[in-house]
Amino acid sequence: MYQISGLGITAGAHRLWAHKSYKAKWPLSLFLAMCNTIAFQDAAVDWARDHRVHHKYSETDADPHNAKRGFFFAHVGWLLCRKHPDVKAKGKGIDMSDLYADPVLRFQKKYYLIIMPFLAFVIPTMIPMYLWNETFKNAFFANMLRYAFTLNATWLVNSAAHMFGSKPYDRFINPAENKSVAILAMGEGWHNYHHTFPWDYKTAEMGRYSVNFTALFIDIMAKIGLAYDLKTVSEDMIRRRVERTGDGTHELWGWGDEDQPDEEKREAIIINKSM
Repeated sequence: MYQISGLGITAGAHRLWAHKSYKAKWPLSLFLAMCNTIAFQDAAVDWARDHRVHHKYSETDADPHNAKRGFFFAHVGWLLCRKHPDVKAKGKGIDMSDLYADPVLRFQKKYYLIIMPFLAFVIPTMIPMYLWNETFKNAFFANMLRYAFTLNATWLVNSAAHMFGSKPYDRFINPAENKSVAILAMGEGWHNYHHTFPWDYKTAEMGRYSVNFTALFIDIMAKIGLAYDLKTVSEDMIRRRVERTGDGTHELWGWGDEDQPDEEKREAIIINKSM
């Protein structure tokens, strides 16, 4: 249930609907909408709206979970108080017409409060009770633990991944590469890369499947024809960005010996990064 509900956020609300980093055929879209409802983190269109505002106005008062207001606020405090006026004002200018045009998301939004309790709590409690004789107490609280764990894994992307870690792609922004968050949030912790290249469906460079389950899932869906038009970033674009704004922690010369710069150029890049 943690993996299923997590995919509803990572592969669904985040990468598919908030960023449109790939396209999904209706069976996959429907599956991810169900997973998203199980996650119970608001309807996908509302989640995506907040996330689009977050990216456009990151670390300002218009950012719903502005990390400059502290770890607790970025993690959960933003959900416990009224939104800053700038969040409401800037949020009205975010174009959400593409998501409201999606019949799957319109259906989820319209019937969310009816469907969500059954998918997120009733059915996950009943299945263990009736299929393997689990007690109501154990079944219910095990599912609540799943829900709380998934919530906090998601929130860590807004808090820890905006405060702790390296910045190999852009040292001038708060989001950082945080492996621990990537493990807990199914690949969402490579946050410096994501805020530098938000349209990449992987939210990370390739070769990190061990801590990017969501990218692996999307690739599998593409293999069987349910996902398509996967957007990514070229090695050349990554290299140029790393050289220009990285903090020096990226394995810049890992593309092959023939691409390695000479010592003079390498020293100049390092000096430029330190300035």
